[in-house]
Amino acid sequence: MPPMAFTGIVTKAGCMRKTVTVTVSRWATHKITGKRIERSKKYLTHDERRELFKGDTVVIRNCLPISKLKRFRLEKIISSPEGDRARAAAAAKAAESPEAEISA
Repeated sequence: MPPMAFTGIVTKAGCMRKTVTVTVSRWATHKITGKRIERSKKYLTHDERRELFKGDTVVIRNCLPISKLKRFRLEKIISSPEGDRARAAAAAKAAESPEAEISA
């Protein structure tokens, strides 16, 4: 299989260990009417560090089979609204801790 990279949105995360479902959408033209139709396909993707959340926009790349249905691996995270929120909350919690005030 030739190397392929797709950009998609994480639609399911946290239900399976180190596995997320990424939905990749594309536009196709209807043969008769000529209207544009959105087609989508779901791929099971390997997430080694378990860093993805639902709603993240990611780039996935095909690889050797990891399991029966997993054929893609996470390449990079483009945007992560839930992840940014979690990191901001962790930073705020660290700033509020009494140890931070003593060292300041």
